[in-house]
Amino acid sequence: MMRGMNMQQMMKQAQKMQKQMMAEQQELAEQTFVGKAPDEMVVATFTGDKKLTDLQIKPAVVDPDDVDMLQDMVLTAINDGLEKVDQATQSKMGKYTRGLGM
Repeated sequence: MMRGMNMQQMMKQAQKMQKQMMAEQQELAEQTFVGKAPDEMVVATFTGDKKLTDLQIKPAVVDPDDVDMLQDMVLTAINDGLEKVDQATQSKMGKYTRGLGM
């Protein structure tokens, strides 16, 4: 026994934590995160489970002679959006993984 906590109490506590974690994961998945390139020339929209749901590109950035710039802006917007998802995930879910080496 661990300081008065029996196995049944530990299992109930673990189940409760699992339900809370699943609810928070679902809540995160339903949120929307927007990544942007400079001047919002490219905007990428993600769900909390990292699904790209929208990609907007302003016509001004589409230059057939400078495809590299468009590619860079798309990458910037996507990476910005994914970073926001990661930050929100860590903020919300980090409490479950602290001390577990994850």
